[in-house]
Amino acid sequence: MIARVLTVAGSDSGGGAGIQADLKTMLALGVHGMSVITAVTAQNSVGVQGAWELPVEAVRAQYRSVVDDIGVQAVKTGMLASAELVEAVAELISGTDVPAVVDPVGVSKHGDPLLAATALDSVRTKLLPVATVATPNLDEVAQLTGVRVEAEGDLRRAADAVLAYGPRWVLIKGGHLSGDAVDLLTDGSAEHWLRAPRHDNRHTHGTGCTLASAIASGLAKGLTVPEAVTQAKAYVTGAIAAGFALGAGIGPVDHGWRFRE
Repeated sequence: MIARVLTVAGSDSGGGAGIQADLKTMLALGVHGMSVITAVTAQNSVGVQGAWELPVEAVRAQYRSVVDDIGVQAVKTGMLASAELVEAVAELISGTDVPAVVDPVGVSKHGDPLLAATALDSVRTKLLPVATVATPNLDEVAQLTGVRVEAEGDLRRAADAVLAYGPRWVLIKGGHLSGDAVDLLTDGSAEHWLRAPRHDNRHTHGTGCTLASAIASGLAKGLTVPEAVTQAKAYVTGAIAAGFALGAGIGPVDHGWRFRE
């Protein structure tokens, strides 16, 4: 039976991030992707022009519909918009005995807020504790913990601050630093430093969604967390290198780059 992965996230009308990126990633990595849409955005290469969150009951109904009939081997979360949605999704995940990858989406690639400030505490106290892996970028680390990462040496301190909220593993994404793209994966004892050359390509829309979905796909196939993260990093690095111009702004990574090689 093909492994099944469920993404709980917002829709990106431009197709580069969110639910659309998640499903493309899952297809590319050989798992069956399913979705719970939490919000609808009007979004393109230059920014987010509008966002409308779905009612909690609609999110809960989508989740139960899929999980109770089809079943899942991993869950991934993205844009959850409000405290109410964060808490509902955390409760749903805690009752589903599969790995959960939490991408604590706070701000879009263009700087548009995708999470209400009032929801941050719910992410810290409800969502992070049910995460198998949390995948914050440096802006999200600062939002959640107050720790500002200026250099590679700060990544360990950032990881400790996020782990204090209860995820089993944290992947601190150092992509916003200069030099190589360096990420730190740790559970508080084992440390895995993941390095990749930085590609001179500004078309990086959807990298966070894509990475988290790739990790969830690996976990659904039975990989360990370090194996899943290592494979996901390789897939995303290739997708960034192949990213293409779309519209007038920041284009998406290429989810199908392996098919085009």
